[in-house]
Amino acid sequence: MQNNKISVSISAADKQAVLKNVAALQNQLKSVLIFNLTAEDRKGMAKMGERMATFTSKSLTYAGQNQSLIPAFMSLDKANKDFALAMDLAEIHKKLSTLLTALEDTMMIAGAEAHESGLIFYNAVKGASRSSIPGTKAIQEDLAAHFPRSKFTKNPKTTD
Repeated sequence: MQNNKISVSISAADKQAVLKNVAALQNQLKSVLIFNLTAEDRKGMAKMGERMATFTSKSLTYAGQNQSLIPAFMSLDKANKDFALAMDLAEIHKKLSTLLTALEDTMMIAGAEAHESGLIFYNAVKGASRSSIPGTKAIQEDLAAHFPRSKFTKNPKTTD
């Protein structure tokens, strides 16, 4: 018996509502999400983790209390604005990351179970084809095309 961990669906209306909400989020943040960093850009850039956030917060607080120590080329107002944005986005990111992880986990389970069902059917078709059940050879050959090493493959294709 196949182990089925999930057997639910999302309605077309719910899917469209979710996609509409994602588009609304993208639209709402479009004035802020203006960068498209390369892997190389990301590699060389400091990352705002918890320790760096604590250091930055304390540094900017001290700077506000000791403005005579701020170099002329530094804008405390801009630094505070950047820090507030980073913290606001970090809070949003944390919520979205949790959601994305749950989405990926569910997608993996559903995909794996669907694929397992496809393999179960394919193996049944192979058995039926060996027993000369009418119509099964064509199904087997069509499905075998997704397995490049199969002896039934005429034009090997890669799976998506």
